[in-house]
Amino acid sequence: MTDLPSVQDILSAQRTIRPYIFRTPLRESFLLSERVGASVFLKLENWQITGSFKLRGALNRMWLLTDDERARGVVTASAGNHALGVGFAARAFQIAPATIFVPRTAPRTKLDKLREFPVTVRLAGASYDEAHRAAEAFARETGATFIHAYDDPRTVAGQGTLGLEILEDLPDADAILVPVGGGGMITGIAVVVKSLAPTTQVIAIQPTASPALRDSLRAGKCYQEYAAAPTICDGLAGGIGTMVFAAAQRGLVDDVVLVEEDEVRAAIRALAETQQLIVEGSGAVGVAALLTGQVDVRGKRVVAVLSGGNIDLTISDL
Repeated sequence: MTDLPSVQDILSAQRTIRPYIFRTPLRESFLLSERVGASVFLKLENWQITGSFKLRGALNRMWLLTDDERARGVVTASAGNHALGVGFAARAFQIAPATIFVPRTAPRTKLDKLREFPVTVRLAGASYDEAHRAAEAFARETGATFIHAYDDPRTVAGQGTLGLEILEDLPDADAILVPVGGGGMITGIAVVVKSLAPTTQVIAIQPTASPALRDSLRAGKCYQEYAAAPTICDGLAGGIGTMVFAAAQRGLVDDVVLVEEDEVRAAIRALAETQQLIVEGSGAVGVAALLTGQVDVRGKRVVAVLSGGNIDLTISDL
């Protein structure tokens, strides 16, 4: 069985990363609430320092590096947001060298931000899965410490601090809608919620272009690599981790809901027009599910995690 972090691990992570992150607001949206017939709250991780929740996991994992691991330097793979978190942590904790493999399809916005940090960026492959394989090969060849974006209990503990903050601000939430790519964020949130507020539903949202969690659960095996179709949700494309698969099999994830590309685009527009919020496709999937009525939240108190705001401004058809 895959070991998940405990609530105590996540509380420890909260203490570790608190000095380095922005405790993002949980903001009620009255316009969205009126449209869907529920009390809708938005967790604004698009306002996080690096523009994404990924900072939380990267900080906690890299804080816990041993002296030997630090000396060997670090390497990771990322579609963009985890790379920014690793770069921030490398600068904050003075860890070098730090090498980051990203797919050639990574949004230019995220690559430009990486220039702020003391990292070496290598383009590899056309997908996250291909970049991940290249980073693992680099780790084997050089001895660098691999910093996994989602399938490491120390990373997941950092992501789980989101769940603590949501329950601190809205302890009687009925449901939390969580974008799922590799699954580290929903795993951490689910551990917290099902331990401290077990009646609260934790619902995974994925694009139809990459339903790796849904298909893994249907097949009864974990698709750690997944041939995703082209998607505006670049951070959610590809396979899932063994940890989210184990969490879902243990009943910590209540449902998996899929959204279409045009529905995500409509959600991005709605968030910009009605909430004055810039949210990338991966972060808008929860709102897309609400606006299309794919999750029955009428009369309930529901949280949509806006996981990132590093939108690709070259997209012309929003």
